[in-house]
Amino acid sequence: MILHVTDAKHLQDYQVWLKFNDGAEGVVDFRKELWGAMFEPLKDLNLFSQLKLDTELDTIVWPNGADLAPEFLHELLQQSQGTQHVR
Repeated sequence: MILHVTDAKHLQDYQVWLKFNDGAEGVVDFRKELWGAMFEPLKDLNLFSQLKLDTELDTIVWPNGADLAPEFLHELLQQSQGTQHVR
């Protein structure tokens, strides 16, 4: 199955609620994921909170051009729920 983010909502701080086409959903905290040239600017909560669901890319994006692969987001969700993703 090709994973797609089907819904997303900024909650507070660096927490985002995500829903996937496989039925998985939950909250991911991105605090530890914001490193590197594209993601460092997202440490500004004003910019981070502007995330949107891009239905063409099937993932979340930010105004500065940053995006994360749905597979990576799904793995983060599973880790936050205490399960490991097995490929």
